[in-house]
Amino acid sequence: MRVSQMLSRTLRETPAEADTASHQLLLRSGMIHQIAAGVYAYLPLGWRSLRKLEQIVRQELDAVGCQELMMPALQPVELWEKTGRHHAMGQILFSVVDRRERKIFLGPTHEEVITELARYQVRSYRDLPQLLYQIQTKFRDEPRPRGGLLRVREFDMMDLYSFDADWEALDVSYRKVMQAYLKIYERCGLPTMMVEADSGAIGGKDSHEFMAITDTGEDQIICCAACRYAANLEKAQSVKPPAPRQEPLPLEDVSTPGMKSIEEVSGFIKVPKSQTLKAVFYSADGQIVFVAIRGDLEVNEIKLKNALKCTDLRLATDGEVAGAGLVAGSASPLGLSGIRTVADDSVTEGINFVAGANRPDFHVRNLNYPRDFAVDLVLDIASAQAGHGCPKCGQPLSITRGIEVGHIFKLGTLFSEKMGASYLDQNGGQRPIVMGSYGIGIGRLLATVIERNHDDKGIIWPVSLAPYQVYLCALGMDRPDVAAAAEKLYADLAANGVEVLFDDRTESAGVRFNDADLLGLPLRVVVSQRTLKSQSAELKWRSQAESRTLPLEGLPAKVAGMLRESP
Repeated sequence: MRVSQMLSRTLRETPAEADTASHQLLLRSGMIHQIAAGVYAYLPLGWRSLRKLEQIVRQELDAVGCQELMMPALQPVELWEKTGRHHAMGQILFSVVDRRERKIFLGPTHEEVITELARYQVRSYRDLPQLLYQIQTKFRDEPRPRGGLLRVREFDMMDLYSFDADWEALDVSYRKVMQAYLKIYERCGLPTMMVEADSGAIGGKDSHEFMAITDTGEDQIICCAACRYAANLEKAQSVKPPAPRQEPLPLEDVSTPGMKSIEEVSGFIKVPKSQTLKAVFYSADGQIVFVAIRGDLEVNEIKLKNALKCTDLRLATDGEVAGAGLVAGSASPLGLSGIRTVADDSVTEGINFVAGANRPDFHVRNLNYPRDFAVDLVLDIASAQAGHGCPKCGQPLSITRGIEVGHIFKLGTLFSEKMGASYLDQNGGQRPIVMGSYGIGIGRLLATVIERNHDDKGIIWPVSLAPYQVYLCALGMDRPDVAAAAEKLYADLAANGVEVLFDDRTESAGVRFNDADLLGLPLRVVVSQRTLKSQSAELKWRSQAESRTLPLEGLPAKVAGMLRESP
C-alpha cells in the first residue's frame, strides 16, 4: 500500500475528546474514526490490525478443539424471559420493534442463543464436550462510553461457550480455554494477570478476569506478593484490621453539634475511625436499605448488590432518606425498625462503637452488636484495601490498576436448567448440560496493546498486530534514481512476503519520520540519495533508538528473516 493512496490521514493535534493514550493514538494515526458516542468506524489501517488479532484468537482456540460458528445479533425477547436476565441487564440492552410490534434485543452477549442451540443439537453424552465460539458485533448501551475502544456501545467480541456432562469435565474445558487465552496474550506481546472476578449479570459459580496491568486501567486489582492471590476489587476479600478490644460499656449519649462525617465525629470524641459505625443509605430496586459498616471501611457496592439480589442499586437521594425517617449524619441501626438493614461483618469484630443516635446533633458511645441492635443480614460487604491482610496467607495486600482483556465464567447449569438444555447420560437419565462462558473484546484488546506499547511519539506495534510490518520511506522521490530504487525495493519486499507501507509522498523527511513514529510500524526502511551512494538502505526498529545500514543486495530476504525472528 502507498501512503499517497491511503484513505486515512494522520493528525498533528490530539483530539480534545480523547482521554487515554490508546484513544489519542488511534485517532491521530487515522486507524479509527468516531461516528457517535461509543461508536467507531475502523479505517483501513485499524481494520488490518483488528483482523490480525481475530486471526490470532481463531488459531489458538482452534488449536484446543474449539469450533467457530455464527449466531444472530437479533435475539427474541422470549429467550431472555426464560432466564430473566433482561431484568439484570436493565438499561444496557438495546432493543428494536419489528413491523409486527414484536420486541427484539440487539445481542450484548449470546448465552441464551447458544443454550437454545444446544437444546436441539446436543442429545446424549456422546455429543459432549463441545467448545463453540464466534467473533461477532455486540451492542451494549453503556451509560458512560470512554477511552475510545476501551468502553464502547458497539464492539467486536469473541464469545465462546463450553458444554460438558459434569463439573469435572467443565474444569477440563475451563483450563483448555484458559491456556488458549494465555497464548493469545503472549502472541500479542501483552503480559496479563489472572484474577478472581465477580460474575455480574452473566451469573454462574466462578469467574476469572485477565488483566493487563497499566496505570490507565479502570479496574483496581487487589494483590498479594507473598502468595500471588489476586482479585478484582469488586470480588476481593481481605482480613480487616482488628478494632480495639475492650469490655462492653453501657450506652451513652454524646452531643455532637454540626458534626456528620466520620472524620468529624471520631476527631471530636477522640476515638479511631475503626471504633465508629458508618451509616450508608441505598435504594435497592426502589426499596430503602440501611447499611452499617465500620468507619474505617468502605462499602463494596458489587458485594452489596449480590447480597441483596437486586437489579438496580444506587445511593438513596436526600428526599428518599428523609422520607424514610432517617437522620443523615446521625443515623445508626439503634432502635431502627421497618427498614431493611444490612451490616458488614466488621460490626462483629469491634466493640463500644460510636454511632448516630438517630436524632440531629447527637451520637451514642458504646454501641455493641448484637446487644444493642439487630440487622437483617450480616456478611462481608467491605472493599478490600491496601494494607489489609491477604485472605489466603495474611500478608499485607497491595492495589494496582489494570484493563480487563478477557473474562471466563463457570456457568454450571444456570442456563441449561432454565432453558431445558439437557442430555441423556450413560444410564438413560436426563441431566442438565454443564456450561462455561468465555469472552474477549477484540477492539478493547487492540486498544490495550497500545496502552502498553507506546511512547511520546506514537504507537509501538508488535510485529504480530502491526497493520503493516515495514514503513518504506523514499527521501527524494523527485529523483529518478531514488524513485527507481524505492519502487524496486517495494516490489521485492512484497515478493518476499513482507507487508509494506510505502511512503511515496514528497513531504519533508521530518513530516514523514513523524508519521512513521506515530503509526508505529515495527521496522522503518529508508532509501535516499545518501544511502544509494553505497547501494544500501537505513533500517531502524521502532522500539529502538539506533539505526543501521544494510546493503540493498539481498535486503528483502534479510528483512523477511528479521521480522520472523522478532518477538
